[in-house]
Amino acid sequence: MFDHLDRAALATLPTALEPAGVVSSSAPRLWIKRDDLTGLGGGGNKARKLEFLCGDAIAAGARALVTVGAAQSNHCRMTAAAGARLGLEVHLVLSGEEPDGRRALTGNQLLSKLFGAQLHYTGAADSHWGELEIAREALTDQLAAEGLAPYSIPIGGSTAVGALGYAQGFVELIDQAEAAGIMPSAIVTTSSSGGTHAGLLAGRAALLASGRLDASRAPAIIAIGVAKGVVAGYPDVAELANATLDLMQLAARVDPADVEVDTRWLGDDYAVPTEAGAAAMDWAARTGGWIVDPVYSAKGLSGVLGLISDGRWTAGDDVVFVHTGGWPALFA
Repeated sequence: MFDHLDRAALATLPTALEPAGVVSSSAPRLWIKRDDLTGLGGGGNKARKLEFLCGDAIAAGARALVTVGAAQSNHCRMTAAAGARLGLEVHLVLSGEEPDGRRALTGNQLLSKLFGAQLHYTGAADSHWGELEIAREALTDQLAAEGLAPYSIPIGGSTAVGALGYAQGFVELIDQAEAAGIMPSAIVTTSSSGGTHAGLLAGRAALLASGRLDASRAPAIIAIGVAKGVVAGYPDVAELANATLDLMQLAARVDPADVEVDTRWLGDDYAVPTEAGAAAMDWAARTGGWIVDPVYSAKGLSGVLGLISDGRWTAGDDVVFVHTGGWPALFA
């Protein structure tokens, strides 16, 4: 499904699938898919996307990568690391104002600078994605006019090319589940720009179509929405998943009815902490030594724990939470 696609070797794969134990006597067994340990630039889910995005960029003859994100964007930090690994110039379009000198840089911005990226500040709010995307497009046009041959990546790397990373990641996860003697009832991921969610759905559809998975036992894919766009249904995750399947040269389709986004855990806005997220962050740290950041993966984990508390699954079920990383934001 993937051998015909351009791909850059960036991630340390496979990542571990490890048991998180039983939350309570009536709860399902919880497993953590450790995509915080993908290796590239401190790890996180974007490494899977960047393997295919950077492969596509190199095949297109790009000499620079341009992308965009919130002030403490994990995707931007990992794109900077990918550029360093591959010898590509990297330009990052960020929300907020430029800190006063390099010593003022913290978290993901500090790491992005260490990886050699050029940081372009817009003054926009973290949640103003439209304004940030307009700035990315303008910078891309400017760099192209200067002859730099930029490869421009939308927020989160959530294109059909990027989503290939999680179609492959789904296959990897099922391989590990079968080796562990389980079949998850559900795979839960945090979602903001939709690419990880779409990729998982594409991988599921591919294995269903091949007969590898039985429809009666295939895990549900549940996204915990942490951005207003995905909570409101943008992007169209089924459409993005089907475009990913097209790149895989498969006729399998994702039905819109298979797209489930739990909207209860966003809080006030994207990148704004919640009490439930803070509680999940503490639970992760004190239960298994897992580090989740307060505004993204902690919100996703709070959704998993909330669904368990709601009785969504029984004690006989296995549920996988995809840990998407984000620890550098703790130091901002």
